Amino acid sequence: QVQLVESGGGLVQAGGSLRLSCAASGRTTNSYAMGWFRQAPGKERTFVATINWSGDITYYADSVKGRFTISRDNAKNTKYLQMNSLKPEDTAVYYCAVRTISRAAMGSHEYAYWGQGTQVTVSS
Repeated sequence: QVQLVESGGGLVQAGGSLRLSCAASGRTTNSYAMGWFRQAPGKERTFVATINWSGDITYYADSVKGRFTISRDNAKNTKYLQMNSLKPEDTAVYYCAVRTISRAAMGSHEYAYWGQGTQVTVSS
């Protein structure tokens, strides 16, 4: 089993930055791809970014491309989402998720383990 805990969310003004962290425990996730998803109030959960096991392949949703950066530190079994130039429409609960294979993926159904989420609120 894998347990994921997100942190780093909060309230920030538009144009500001936040860095989300996702710490894994229970077993190493270094061989697995992981992703970030978000869910705004009243909306479905959507893909944000994904990274493969080694960190050299990443994909982003068009809405965050150029502003968000996904990364991982396998020595710490932790993954990150650096969010810059935040907009009010980025307001959502952000979830990290881990696959059980190494290849990055954008579909939420392809992920086996999920964190509890961290709230990000961007004020205008």
